[in-house]
Amino acid sequence: MRFAVIADVHGNHLALDAVLADISRQGIADIVNLGDCFSGPLTAGKTAEILLATDAVTVRGNHDRYLIEQAPEAMHASDRVAHSQLGERHLEWLRSLPFNAVYKDEAYLCHATPSDDNVYWLETVSPDGHIHLKPIEEIETLAVDIDFPLILCGHSHIPRAVMLPDGRLIVNPGSVGCPAYDDDLPHYHKVEAGHPFASYAIMEKLDGIWIPTFRQVAYDYRAMAELAAERGRKDWASGLATGWLR
Repeated sequence: MRFAVIADVHGNHLALDAVLADISRQGIADIVNLGDCFSGPLTAGKTAEILLATDAVTVRGNHDRYLIEQAPEAMHASDRVAHSQLGERHLEWLRSLPFNAVYKDEAYLCHATPSDDNVYWLETVSPDGHIHLKPIEEIETLAVDIDFPLILCGHSHIPRAVMLPDGRLIVNPGSVGCPAYDDDLPHYHKVEAGHPFASYAIMEKLDGIWIPTFRQVAYDYRAMAELAAERGRKDWASGLATGWLR
């Protein structure tokens, strides 16, 4: 059993195109998508057309929720730009997405955690803004009611795999379209991949054990960085071009 896991595309259609092409080259047909599909100052409309055509099993992210719950004038800048590019068909698709899902009776899917779409599952943020792997006990507590061998989450944009003491595996595939960002909650912090490539994961079950393969894919990230700069988003331009916020 083999499938691809994508997350946090954030309206970057060039990164998504490159990842989908790489998935196809690996001979993989099945894809799951862990949400945060469109929000960003880039190409939400084009991204929506591509994503809707994939028929991937998709769960709703926190930014997907903002796009359908908030009035445009109340949205943050990235959500507002994305919303302006989306048609009613795209918004209806977002409204149809579940908070979580189960894939082929093997994998539990959510954007962030089983109870909150805006909390890191595998990472914690210290008051001084450093991101660390959570203690295994805290990670395990969030998985207490998830009775599946494979658990998939996104949200932090950090590719990572954690095996729980009972053998369950939690995997974050990283971000397809946004390699660096900053956030104010729970404390101000930056997430920086340190590279501009699009990230995703391949999951394969071998001898009854789920094994992740993390992949980084090159694409025309300079074009996306230039677009972000043209739209006054120097933070996005830096992150897209380099994987760092400078």
